[in-house]
Amino acid sequence: MTNEIRLAFAHPSERAKAMSGDDPLDRISLRDHIVTVEIGAFQAERGVTQRICFNVVVEVRPLTGPIDDDVDRILSYDRVTEAIAAELAAERLNLLETLAARVAERILLEPQAMRVFVRIEKLDRGPGALGVEIVRARDTAALAAVEAGETLHPELVYLSNAAIASPHLKGWLDQLDALGRPLIICVGASDAPAPQVPHKMAQRRIDLLAIEQNCWVLASLDDRCVVVETRTELDWAMKNGQTCVWAPSKIVLDAVDTPSAQPRDAVALASWFAATFGAQEMVVIGADLPGNTSVPLRGIALDQAIL
Repeated sequence: MTNEIRLAFAHPSERAKAMSGDDPLDRISLRDHIVTVEIGAFQAERGVTQRICFNVVVEVRPLTGPIDDDVDRILSYDRVTEAIAAELAAERLNLLETLAARVAERILLEPQAMRVFVRIEKLDRGPGALGVEIVRARDTAALAAVEAGETLHPELVYLSNAAIASPHLKGWLDQLDALGRPLIICVGASDAPAPQVPHKMAQRRIDLLAIEQNCWVLASLDDRCVVVETRTELDWAMKNGQTCVWAPSKIVLDAVDTPSAQPRDAVALASWFAATFGAQEMVVIGADLPGNTSVPLRGIALDQAIL
């Protein structure tokens, strides 16, 4: 028991050594890599940064033949720090557990990596370090890597309030279904005025929630429409052929690259969202097209067919 407690609080390299078995692998390690980021599920952790510390051990496939002092033959330490930086830049996260799993999966995409130990600790949330430690092996990450590699090209459509209320709504959805591609629908707030407050962040949340109310209005009109708010839900829904209605609050508020478009400019906000998917086009039904968007927009009048 004493040994188990010691290993629980030892560096991940000690745990890797204890779990090495009869055929131990080579190991590389990253110790006490500290990064300052915004992370956390509590409201007090939003809008502020804190220090988090990474300790990572990667068990690697032994090389065959001479190394020849060639950096291209080994798993570079830079690949570990790059995996951390890439996941921190992808989106704002609430949980260390999520971050640890994503870092581990990215590292295990490296051909030499066989198993990875990731420990992440928050250094500024109390008198001690608060953290998680996970172990992931190549066989458990392989399926996730394959799924992550699947390229989905969704059809993104913005519906104005007039389009939502139009008798042509079902026909438009039928036409979009016929394309055979995953479908994501974006909407704006309803025509009813939202509450107004002087606090900018509070007003932003109110305006995002007003959009989400309209998402549920659309979902009530057609059973094919499913309201989704996270990228995990979106990925699953697209892979399973669901028609998604994007509820924007979580993705917008958690974005590392915060959109400049405000919720009241709903078409511009939807085009920002479309750009995060690398969409080739977004169809806009019944609304004016904004300028300076990175995604090409195609306008459709209320009396037009999509195809």
